Amino acid sequence: MTTPHALPSGTALTFALVGNPNCGKTTVFNCLTGMRQKVGNYPGVTVEKKVGQFFSLHGKPMQLVDLPGAYSLTPRSPDEEITRDVLLGARADTRRPDRVVCVVDASNLERNLFLVTQILDLGLPTIVALNMTDVAEDKGLTVDAEALSLELGVPVVSCRAHQKAGITELRQAMGREILPAAVRKWKLPDMLESALLRVQSCLVNQHEIDPSVSFVKALDLLGSPSDQRAGTCARCESFLKTADDQLAKEERSPHEAIVSARYDYAQGVCERVVRSGPGGRQDLSDRLDAVFTHPVWGWVAFLFTMGLMFFSIFTVATYPMDWVDKSFGSLADWVRAVMPPGDLRGLLADGVIAGVGGVLVFLPQILILFFFIGLLEDTGYMARAAFIMDRVMSRVGLHGKSFIPLLSSYACAIPGIMATRTIENPKDRLVTILVAPLMSCSARLPVYTLMIAALLPNETVPALQKAGLMMALYAVGTVGAFFFAGLFKKTLMRGETPVFIMELPPYRLPSLGAVVMQMLNRSKLFVRRAGTVILGLSILLWFMTAYPKSGSDSSTVQLEQSIAGKLGKIIEPVVKPLGFDWKIGIGLIGSFAAREVFVSTMSIVYNVEDDSDVTVPLRDNMLKEKWPDGSPVYTPLVCVSLLLFYVIALQCMATIAVVRRETNSWKWPLFQLGYLTGTAYLASLIVFQTGKFLGF
Repeated sequence: MTTPHALPSGTALTFALVGNPNCGKTTVFNCLTGMRQKVGNYPGVTVEKKVGQFFSLHGKPMQLVDLPGAYSLTPRSPDEEITRDVLLGARADTRRPDRVVCVVDASNLERNLFLVTQILDLGLPTIVALNMTDVAEDKGLTVDAEALSLELGVPVVSCRAHQKAGITELRQAMGREILPAAVRKWKLPDMLESALLRVQSCLVNQHEIDPSVSFVKALDLLGSPSDQRAGTCARCESFLKTADDQLAKEERSPHEAIVSARYDYAQGVCERVVRSGPGGRQDLSDRLDAVFTHPVWGWVAFLFTMGLMFFSIFTVATYPMDWVDKSFGSLADWVRAVMPPGDLRGLLADGVIAGVGGVLVFLPQILILFFFIGLLEDTGYMARAAFIMDRVMSRVGLHGKSFIPLLSSYACAIPGIMATRTIENPKDRLVTILVAPLMSCSARLPVYTLMIAALLPNETVPALQKAGLMMALYAVGTVGAFFFAGLFKKTLMRGETPVFIMELPPYRLPSLGAVVMQMLNRSKLFVRRAGTVILGLSILLWFMTAYPKSGSDSSTVQLEQSIAGKLGKIIEPVVKPLGFDWKIGIGLIGSFAAREVFVSTMSIVYNVEDDSDVTVPLRDNMLKEKWPDGSPVYTPLVCVSLLLFYVIALQCMATIAVVRRETNSWKWPLFQLGYLTGTAYLASLIVFQTGKFLGF
């Protein structure tokens, strides 16, 4: 016999994975799908779409869609709206899932059951994954999974995803036949319940609404104000008005009545399935929070964590960076040795290999950066960092909720800007978007590392000193973000500082597998850009340095008379007051496509100019560069001026495109480009000219 939710043999079942933020949903997704994942965006929005493939224990193909974390299916953000639309089958680009896995935090069951009741209302076959049972036990709480299953009317599987415990049982449950919950367990007061069922019947019979979604539609109408019920018939409206009148006498809104009924049910379920006992880990959490959220020690811990990250970037990453650098250098030398002189050899050795290799050499540092950020998120420390940052951010009119997008921008401004969707206040969201590019992203890391190496060329300079300089650059960007946020909140976006309310997730031992997978997924974008955008730009830049042919045997003359050289000469009068020559000007032009292109541009410029057949480290070639009067170009003052320019300037076309999509206007991305580029120019000008006046 075939149920309405059974699929033909061999067809892949599609499961939607849903849950509250911080419930371990992403860890469950990683455990089930492993490396068989695709990450993209839902068409038309910047909400991330993650889809994974796996097989049941009996070899059935499964597809798992990881929906954005949501506290409720009554959307207050684009994330929650996407989750709701996918579950209702309201998006043309994503078909409605066949089944649902709802991940809940066993240590915070009552709050999580609110979303579970909404999921069960959809009429989809559902499995509840009771996750983080170890955290609940540490709090002295034991959840009876079998009793919870009887209460909800759906399968419940206990698991500890970060330890991969219970994942086999969950996969086994997903491979079995599942039926939707037979009976809705939570109920409204009698009068509202009667009105709800009458509206549902009317939607099915009069409006021909699909019975599988009619209940949710009826509930939406019941919970909406009367002025937002456009399109309802007179019969439905009469039922709804009766409910409104009754609630008005009780001084309650329909929405409040629905929320109250769900929580009353959730509270009753918890009383029957949760047993309390002596706890131990919670005391440890309190002791840790006494340090990590302390007004003084919290900052000490935060600065120590950031310092450790940058120190690791300059120590641990050194060895793989040297290996990558030597590998690309050897490859370029091999190409020069086996190929006859000519444009094809120049294109491969000085264009493709020098350009792409000049950027990929910094991949180990970026991997370490992403690893640390993933570690902070997985342990629960990220929320504590947001908490202590709220004290600073409130002074500039923002609150700690803006810190998560800003901290995400250390990895890349694009996901940081997308993360502002969780900020309810439109003005605060726009201000956060406008200042997010000031947080030094991973694309700046190659530029910083290259210029620090030129500023401190002595190999005996300790890594701690270089890490301190790197940390100072990040600090300048962060201070700049706070300065402009305060300025915008007092001028363009006047408004009161909202109250900061944020859930502090429990401390957890990190799942290294999940952290590494997240690190690899985030790094794929960098590698993909190196293999596409930077490869294409490297070929274009090589062409611009190689043509038109000057007829001279001197590579310096050829570079000066090339297309790139002429563009550099045109821009030199503009950038010379900052201490930059025309070759740096070429790099500045190229880096407006993407910041890291500056490094590949410099690699091409100095490799093209180098007459030898042996690849020389880029830093060494740069330090040999002279002005016409014989003075060095890359003095410490010039390096500082260039570093400051890259800390502030917006040089990323992808960021501009995302801001355009997020704000639905060209006004704000153009304003952002203008104020950041102008500020970067002015800051570098002041630093260089002041330093020059003082004799540096």
